[in-house]
Amino acid sequence: MIKLLYYGHSCFLIETNKNRILIDPYFTGNPKTKINPNEIIADHILVSHAHFDHIGDAVAIAKKNNATIIGVYEIINYCSKQGASGFAMNIGGSHTFEFGDVQLTPAFHSSSLPDGSYGGLACGFLIRIQNKLLYYAGDTALSCEMKLIGEMNNVDVALLPIGDCFTMGPVDAAQAVEYIKPNVVIPMHYNTLPQIEQDPEDFADKVGDLSRVIVLGYGDTYEL
Repeated sequence: MIKLLYYGHSCFLIETNKNRILIDPYFTGNPKTKINPNEIIADHILVSHAHFDHIGDAVAIAKKNNATIIGVYEIINYCSKQGASGFAMNIGGSHTFEFGDVQLTPAFHSSSLPDGSYGGLACGFLIRIQNKLLYYAGDTALSCEMKLIGEMNNVDVALLPIGDCFTMGPVDAAQAVEYIKPNVVIPMHYNTLPQIEQDPEDFADKVGDLSRVIVLGYGDTYEL
């Protein structure tokens, strides 16, 4: 069993029978969630890049749960200095963890840490758990790399930003679906800020028959 829980913005929890993997834990300051980060239980935390709405509460949650933060070297170096445990990787690299395999994929986006220092390259994640493959694109523009991901992998679920302004919008995200060819696509990174207001059903219309679009509300779950 793999359950995907959406906490809003770009934050998801992947739950299996043995593990809880949190992605981009933005709770504090998030206008779309009332979840207290102290309530979150996780054993691994994936951080796609260093902006506040993605690194979020990663350090506090990791320290409370003795969880391991996974991300690029610069992010892990920063989190380690804050007393959190981390595992450093970089774009293109992969590693097998107790819950499954993770590969860092390119994401075209800037990245700076809370102290203003360089946050390394932004990334996405290919996450393989129990023979299911999830592609978390992170904050990114449309890119030809997505076509390679689709050609080289059979993606079960793609998590794609649609908010525009800071990432690709609905039109480019629909093109990304054509490139990736996932069985299911779940939109993210929208309606949290005025600049990224979008209608996910409009995105679903643009995707059409390319893939099954699942629109998750805040706190909704999807089982793979």
